Amino acid sequence: MTVMDPPSGTQSIDRAIGLLSLVGRHSDRGLSLGDLVTATGLNKTTVRRLLLALINAGMVSQGDEDRLYRLGIEAYVLGTFAAPRFGLVETAMESLGRLARKTGDACLVSARRNTNAICLHREEGTYPIRSHVLQKGVEHPLGIGAGSLAMLAALPDHEVEAAMAENWPVIRRDFPQVKAGMIEAGIAATRQKGYAVNPGLIYPNAWAIAMAVTNPDGSLAGALSIAAIDTRMQADRQADLAVLLRQETAAVRLRLERSRPAAERAVTARNRPDGRGGR
Repeated sequence: MTVMDPPSGTQSIDRAIGLLSLVGRHSDRGLSLGDLVTATGLNKTTVRRLLLALINAGMVSQGDEDRLYRLGIEAYVLGTFAAPRFGLVETAMESLGRLARKTGDACLVSARRNTNAICLHREEGTYPIRSHVLQKGVEHPLGIGAGSLAMLAALPDHEVEAAMAENWPVIRRDFPQVKAGMIEAGIAATRQKGYAVNPGLIYPNAWAIAMAVTNPDGSLAGALSIAAIDTRMQADRQADLAVLLRQETAAVRLRLERSRPAAERAVTARNRPDGRGGR
């Protein structure tokens, strides 16, 4: 099955959306027609026709010199409209920069995407030896990696069960080192400690620690992570890093609260279960 195998009747729409998503994930460097043909499994004529429609709509542009495809101006406009609601990267940038300066390690923000976790931004630290496993745009099944595990553990049990049921075939295929029970044990440990740790499970020397970020209403917003080589992520330092993560996840949550319209804040306050909102 290719990355585009949509149901009949919505084929063109689904394929165009899939192409737009591919272009968006690689918009910094751009993609060639050949890249898109290979990634989608579609023939060149179909890809070119869909790209032309996206270009006409302003969603995709093609470079005059390199002929590579990138996001267009209309995609930018729509993104600015969505930013106030989904602007986790902008909200977290101050905290990521502070974490990177204090730790010297790479600091990342991730978000949930259905049953997956996607890295939205990576802020490099100054320590010369780095773990380069997780980069912007990389997507893993929920439970794979520290940020992904932190987000999974923050979900209600029924959502955890649904995500794991869908993800296990992919995990068995792509991450055979993750055995049955490992993620469940990781969820339990994360909920007990308040943060998740990936002790080199995916790549032996690539460790990470992460903490979920919640919205003001208690729902999951994403996760902040600190990634480093194994020698910089042992138990004594984990405790120190957890303190920093706790401070910055709280700061991000506060900025999310302040960025919401006043009407939304009032509704949340009225519905608070702690007695301060009238319930």
